Amino acid sequence: MKYGEKEITEFNPDEIEIWENKNDRFYTIRLTLPEFTCLCPRSGYPDFATIYVDYVPQRYVIELKAIKIYINSFRTRYISHEDSVNEIYSLLWNKLQPKELVVKADFYPRGNVHTIIEVDSRKCEK
Repeated sequence: MKYGEKEITEFNPDEIEIWENKNDRFYTIRLTLPEFTCLCPRSGYPDFATIYVDYVPQRYVIELKAIKIYINSFRTRYISHEDSVNEIYSLLWNKLQPKELVVKADFYPRGNVHTIIEVDSRKCEK
């Protein structure tokens, strides 16, 4: 097993690395993760998406290698579009406790269906 595969296989989302936010002003961090992949829980076919994360940090920011490994950990998981986006949102919301958070996934079309899923803290309870 190569070192990257080992990191992904052994990754524990509960231990995702976060850093203290040393800035007290209101600012937005925008992440684009264009290589998201997971497996359809019904067919096993791969699904591909670009994940967009926008957040206004409060006390913490996400370490960039940690989010990369977390996103890559989905590649062998059987998980729906909706569940994957909601899981990413919940993990970031709970770990970072940001002022605002938006997670959006733009899934590549498959079978003539194009799906975009967005969870926005300004529109929901958590």
